[in-house]
Amino acid sequence: MFLRAGAISLGLLLASRLLGLLRETVQAAAFGASGLADVVVLMLTIPDWITGVLVSGALAYVLLPHWARQSHPAQMALQRRVARVLVVAGLGLGLLLAFFPGGLMVLLAPGLPASLAQVSRQAVWWSAAALAPALLAALWATRLQHLRDFLGLYAANLVFTGVVTLALAVAALAVLPAGGLQGLGPALLGAALLRLAWLAWRMHMAREGSTAGASEPAAQAGADAAPGVRVWLWASLAAGLPLVLPFAARSLASAGGAGQLATFNYAWKLVELPLLLAIQLVATLTLPVVARTLADGRDPAPALRRAFALAGGLACGAIAGLLAGAPAVAQLLFGWGRMTPQGVQQVASWGLAGAWGLLPQALLAVAMTVLAARGRMGPVVIAHGLALATLLAWGIGAGGDGTRLMWALNAASALVALVALASLGREALAWLPWPAMAASAAALAGTAALTRLMPVYMNNMPLALAIAGLAAIITIAFGWLAGSDFRAALQRQDDPKQHD
Repeated sequence: MFLRAGAISLGLLLASRLLGLLRETVQAAAFGASGLADVVVLMLTIPDWITGVLVSGALAYVLLPHWARQSHPAQMALQRRVARVLVVAGLGLGLLLAFFPGGLMVLLAPGLPASLAQVSRQAVWWSAAALAPALLAALWATRLQHLRDFLGLYAANLVFTGVVTLALAVAALAVLPAGGLQGLGPALLGAALLRLAWLAWRMHMAREGSTAGASEPAAQAGADAAPGVRVWLWASLAAGLPLVLPFAARSLASAGGAGQLATFNYAWKLVELPLLLAIQLVATLTLPVVARTLADGRDPAPALRRAFALAGGLACGAIAGLLAGAPAVAQLLFGWGRMTPQGVQQVASWGLAGAWGLLPQALLAVAMTVLAARGRMGPVVIAHGLALATLLAWGIGAGGDGTRLMWALNAASALVALVALASLGREALAWLPWPAMAASAAALAGTAALTRLMPVYMNNMPLALAIAGLAAIITIAFGWLAGSDFRAALQRQDDPKQHD
């Protein structure tokens, strides 16, 4: 059913995520778990994180449906207007960061030693310079999404990450890590500008390709009016608050001392990669069908059961894999160069704790599709705000303990997921694939018990990786065998209406 289109975009997405993971691996090899690594993590992530929180998701939520109702000239006029706002905002916010770099670092990395104050200021200056290009790139990426140019959209991430990874590799080969840091700032700015140039070229190619196309449909009445401030605000909160939670936890981990922020960042990557793949796979393969079913007014129960089954099964499989092989995966990804064995062990321990948040976040991705289609995002936004407040209150007393912070993130994810499912109403009970979920949960519980009984294999990395892969496959297979919804989600069908 869900394995029809999207293979190219999904492949590019996988390539982008894997290259991003390689970037983290090279970064760990270059700087280890040190105060300098904390600075590098912040410098490379601040521009895109600010962009993601403030505009990336909001642009998609607001502009894509708005452009669908507009004529092409009106679309371009709105795009130019938004571009001007983003460039001005990026330059203004960048100047603010550049003038107060010390305050920003105290807020985001309170555990940095005073000896890194000058390096921290330089890192913030480069981040500030890359902010405006990042904001504009988010708009142009949304335009390519509207044009369905997924090659241009995902390849832009490959361009950016590739340049940064190359610069980190040079730093990893340097005799002194501080010498490699000096070239990372220009590499960050250069990568941001190259990404922008790629997006501009793809938009130009898309315009040329559409000149011979059919005439545009008539614009709907009132579509030329720009979206209101209230629409932008709710869209920004809905898309940005989920990104704030792990970022805030990472900063709270810095209270544990130099290198703890970087360690938490690496540990979160163990969770983030399967999380993104599970959610993005579900989004690519299932959510368009779910959205079409809701738009057509048909019974959404079959499509949603399949979406929930696929999301939950993949999430449980990822958890099982990390339960069985987190130390081996951490060693494979981060046990190189200047990374110490103690740092790798801490990454594995924290990542293992964070793995339990995969299931609620995967279920939340499906529930959000229904809530967005029905215009009922308010409760989830409020839940994210409460979750953030709870995380901050809990994290301040955690003393930089990454394990406690990961469990706080898990609790926050569970809270938001429960609120989202409750917002769907009683009908959500019929949408959940109970047999598949029960089977996956049983397999997951068995994996957890077995890994406690057989810790000896952990010292053999190839064996541990093989066992981790086997645990993930078995857990997914349990869900696939127990319920027809999981199997139906992976069937090829020419007409989804016949099976929904």
